[in-house]
Amino acid sequence: MAERTNSKKHYRDNFTGWLLNIPYLAYTAVFFLIPLVWAVWLSTMDWNLMSPDRTFVGIRNFTGMFANPKIIAAFFNSFRYLAPIVVLCFLFGLLLALLISNLPDRIKGVTAVLFFIPYLTSGVATSVVIRFFFSYNSAFNHFLRERFDKDISWFQNPTSAFWIIIAIIVWKMSGYYALFLLSAIESIEPEVNEAAAIDGCVGFRRLVYITLPMILPTITTVIVLASGLAFGIYTEPYLLTGGGPNNATTTWLLEIYNTSFTNFRSGEGAAMAIANAVQIFVTIQLFTFVMNKLNRKFGV
Repeated sequence: MAERTNSKKHYRDNFTGWLLNIPYLAYTAVFFLIPLVWAVWLSTMDWNLMSPDRTFVGIRNFTGMFANPKIIAAFFNSFRYLAPIVVLCFLFGLLLALLISNLPDRIKGVTAVLFFIPYLTSGVATSVVIRFFFSYNSAFNHFLRERFDKDISWFQNPTSAFWIIIAIIVWKMSGYYALFLLSAIESIEPEVNEAAAIDGCVGFRRLVYITLPMILPTITTVIVLASGLAFGIYTEPYLLTGGGPNNATTTWLLEIYNTSFTNFRSGEGAAMAIANAVQIFVTIQLFTFVMNKLNRKFGV
């Protein structure tokens, strides 16, 4: 009798759990699983999404990517964006977090919010302002020509165009990641820092040997998020350079958009999206593996 009662209770609990998860499962099916299956099917087709005629081409959309210089450039540019974005976002985020953590409590919250504001700024608005700031007739370029006899075509130079985009993203995202790091730093017990100070571990030594090891889980989160950000760049190159010059600033999302909605080759665009997803998955798994190794090493 007791076993039957426990069985009914177990069944009822399971049913309640599944019932409560139905909204999430429905959301996942509608906005993830169904589009994923449709994208895989679309990647095997030669179709423009409008014509009633569509042709099955198998894996030709995937193999054709290796012969497209723009896609090759987008693939390697992903890693070119990845390194400086991850490193600079982490370093500036850590610097901001350390500065804010040492402020008086009455202004700490307000200061943190002020550094968070760039994250809320529209990427389109920021790109438009930057575009006018570096335009030929801008006050900045006029000053350079008048004072230093420098006539720089910022967005026609691959190096300067690339680093302007990097600077925009780092400026926009550093305050956001600083909040993660600040929360982790604030969670360190005061007794830990006091004991370190008694042992003479202060300043940079305390940062390296106490603070960073204790916030490694949060650092892992920041690095993974920044990695995903580096693979999702679209607004800045679209508005500032169009992916040029010479494909120096193009990205996966930009090429997917141009292929699918400008050139109306949706099958190729779907294949590119899948290839991009695989690249993101493998890269983030590698970062996660390395950071988990560090977490285990330091006993976090």
